[in-house]
Amino acid sequence: MYNLLFIPQKIKEKSMKPPLKSLYIVIAILFYSIASVYSQQLYVGANYHPHDDKNPEKIKKDIQLMKDAGFTVVRMGHLAWDSYEPSEGKFDFGWFDKVMEWMNDAGIKVILDIAIRPAPIWLHHKYPSINITDASGNMLYPNHRYMEDIGDPMYQKYALIYADSLTKHYANYPALLAFGIDNESGDGPISYSETARERFVTWLKKKYTTVDNLNKAWAGQRWSRKINDFQEVGFPVSGSITGAPERVLDFRRFVSDEINQLLFKVIHVVNTNAPNAFTNTNAWYYSPMKYFDYSKMAYSGKMTREGAGFYPGNSLITNWGVMNALFGISRIQFETTNPFWCTEFTTMTTVPNSIRKSAYASLMYGNQMVCGWTWQSMWAGEEQYLEGMVDWDGIPNRKYNEYKKIATEFKKIEKFFPYKPKPEVGLAFSFPSQIASSSFPERHDEQLQACWNLFYYRNMDANVVEISRSSLNYKLLFVPGVAVMDKATANKIRKFVQNGGTVVMTSNSAIVDSTGQVFKTTRPGLLSDVFGIRLGGYEETETMNEISRKSFKGKKIELTYKGKVIGTESVRFDIIDPKGAKVLGSLTSLDKDYPIITSNKYGKGRAIYVGLPANGPVLNPIVDELIDELGIKKGPNVPSGVMARQIDKNHFLYLNVTGEPKEIPMTGKSKSVLFDKNYSSNFTIAPYEPEFIETK
Repeated sequence: MYNLLFIPQKIKEKSMKPPLKSLYIVIAILFYSIASVYSQQLYVGANYHPHDDKNPEKIKKDIQLMKDAGFTVVRMGHLAWDSYEPSEGKFDFGWFDKVMEWMNDAGIKVILDIAIRPAPIWLHHKYPSINITDASGNMLYPNHRYMEDIGDPMYQKYALIYADSLTKHYANYPALLAFGIDNESGDGPISYSETARERFVTWLKKKYTTVDNLNKAWAGQRWSRKINDFQEVGFPVSGSITGAPERVLDFRRFVSDEINQLLFKVIHVVNTNAPNAFTNTNAWYYSPMKYFDYSKMAYSGKMTREGAGFYPGNSLITNWGVMNALFGISRIQFETTNPFWCTEFTTMTTVPNSIRKSAYASLMYGNQMVCGWTWQSMWAGEEQYLEGMVDWDGIPNRKYNEYKKIATEFKKIEKFFPYKPKPEVGLAFSFPSQIASSSFPERHDEQLQACWNLFYYRNMDANVVEISRSSLNYKLLFVPGVAVMDKATANKIRKFVQNGGTVVMTSNSAIVDSTGQVFKTTRPGLLSDVFGIRLGGYEETETMNEISRKSFKGKKIELTYKGKVIGTESVRFDIIDPKGAKVLGSLTSLDKDYPIITSNKYGKGRAIYVGLPANGPVLNPIVDELIDELGIKKGPNVPSGVMARQIDKNHFLYLNVTGEPKEIPMTGKSKSVLFDKNYSSNFTIAPYEPEFIETK
């Protein structure tokens, strides 16, 4: 939002008469109209670190280079708490005030990160409890970034003081676009200190109230692990030894809650001090270090611009890296309809034109910002060998020119963006299922991405959803390996199908209840009647292939789906006992036929179960049928290897991600907005090139 409406103090003091109210209504409409126009913008820029060298002449030269490149945004301040507070309570903003002013003079907006991590060394020294303690009980010196226990009360106290001081100081600076709320919150080690254990005990008391409830949830009767007093609770990880799944799940929920609570506190500070500023973060919540449940933040709406680091790798000719990075956008955005910001975007040693290729690909997933990491190749520290748009001596390189080209081209098409996806398909994400699936051959988010890939290849929108928080306003819902099934989620799925929706569930779903214990009842837990099946267990493919009728080895299996033979691989497969469901597909390569795909009518809808982990070969024929049967809108008609979206009634964005020219079918005349060409019918897109078409 932009602070475009200023009310003179004298007018404020007078009573609001009817004519003046009418005037205010007109002004308000004008304000929202201007804000709407402002949102039709694509930002291109860089992550900039003026604290590395506070030389005013160098900074001015850098800003001029940015302006010459057509940059409209910079992200600054991240990882730099002690550049603004070099010692306790001694804030130094003067040097940075000038940088903010120079950016504004150049017409460049600023995302100012509130760098609450890493904490300054002076704070670690004053309060050692902030330090990370490993699972063996060793307190670790903070010799790397993100080595603070973010749940520690003293850490949070000082982090919020810093956030308050920074946001108050820069709230009204005209260059300010947004405050960044932390950076990569899922990264950094978990602390196993005594103070962390005490906080965990407090969390457990609040959740379970009594020790008896805790023992029931944690299966305390097993292996003499009964808890007689909350103070006997320890961590579920001791050195290299990991404990029971129920305890691990609760501990990771506790860690996740602490991260979210701090993020919400920082956002509250921003909203109090700078209510007109956007809030944004580089939400790498799925880092393997400290994977947490970001869906709470995404569904709160308080992060007004979701964001990510977009790192597709260095290759031009391969697309897996781009797909992984695009999946990163989807899994952070969830169902948010606000524009997305890639507040970090690759530079490194990328092959020429690969950054541009990735930039256009990101537009098809609602991205509004391409902010390169980083402006200058680093001089020192952990990332001193990372390369930017400007070499170590300050001279621009080919990546600077590529970003300049992106900025120039984006200016031609920005009034049609950011793209707003209109998905009719939901893909279920579940944080507890990700934690619970750690011992499975395929983790939950791997199955989720396999389902996401189905729609990437079809140029169709699909939302990642957290079922218990979602209205499920979709025609088709995938439940890929959602291992933990709580009552709220099960009820949502049940009502979705009952009211006419179609759900596809894959193996490793609805195995355990909300505590992490395997259902004692018929599985899929809480939903066996909806799917019309009983899951008795699973078999290991490799050992079962000892009696394969086709002499298969290893993980290889074959199935038939409605008479079509499909070859695939899987470590395991489910033993499905149909209880009213119709068998649509069976494994046919083992000693006998095993039901593997079933469909059950329930209410007005249907529930399809696939007894294998989500993968393309198995799900593709099912998806094609469901798209037609459910009337789901298909993506643009393009050859394989072309990404495409229909932006509005008359505009289409294309990207050839292959090394071969691709002919795009087109009826009637059209115009290339990007390259100022006119087409009378079909047209061809060169290898790795974009095209933005206006039909006539």
